Amino acid sequence: MNDDLNACAALVERGDPVRFRAAMAAPVAARRVLFPLYAFNLEVARAPWVTQEPLIARMRLQWWRDALAEIAEGGVVRRHEVVTPLALAIRAEDVPALDRLVAARDRDVEPADFANEAEVLDYLDATSTGLIAVAAHRLGGDASGAAVGDVAGSAGRALGLANWLMAVPVLEAAGRRPLPEGSDTAIAGLARAGTVAWQEVRRAWRGVPNAAKPAFFPMAGAGMILRRALRDPGLVRADGLEPGQLQARLRMAAMAVSGRLW
Repeated sequence: MNDDLNACAALVERGDPVRFRAAMAAPVAARRVLFPLYAFNLEVARAPWVTQEPLIARMRLQWWRDALAEIAEGGVVRRHEVVTPLALAIRAEDVPALDRLVAARDRDVEPADFANEAEVLDYLDATSTGLIAVAAHRLGGDASGAAVGDVAGSAGRALGLANWLMAVPVLEAAGRRPLPEGSDTAIAGLARAGTVAWQEVRRAWRGVPNAAKPAFFPMAGAGMILRRALRDPGLVRADGLEPGQLQARLRMAAMAVSGRLW
């Protein structure tokens, strides 16, 4: 088990340094939940990008859906350095949210333009919200039930939009069209939706159990990023949204120590 957790941590450290820092800022026991979830998310997110063959990409995504189905059934689960610890970290009731995450990644296999802002939000809600919700519930949010689920929904949208806007230059360089329109108005609309979601999390933050708060640590700095994009949409294409490494680390540390939303 420790070998699997170390493997998950190494995957996350290489491929998702923000979530790696978030997991390392969490209590040691919480890492048994966070590292398998974050490694799963990373493997699923990059599945459509590691091949130019749509059939192979979809086979990879289906492999993860099949693994989740095994976890949901409660029987024998395939041996795998991510799937094995994931099966120990989650419950059958968590599988639908994670399956929705995998299904949404099919859009990345043969990406079509987003017709409008609603399509972007639906995609980001599917790929971001479930991860936070499952982590929060497994870390200790079950007692708060729907309350934590509602906060996770807003948190997933805010974090998803912040990460999406930071990724726009890379996505466009890869030939993708991550915005429903190429205008600053479209960028501002997404930034506004993210800011609203972030404010919803902030209003409800006191109701989140302390044990569940590490699930939200990746949000550190998301509010600042969204506000910057809203004030100056030109920063998105100029790749000027992302905070410096030191500032990002300080915000993560401050959130972990104080329990406040940054």
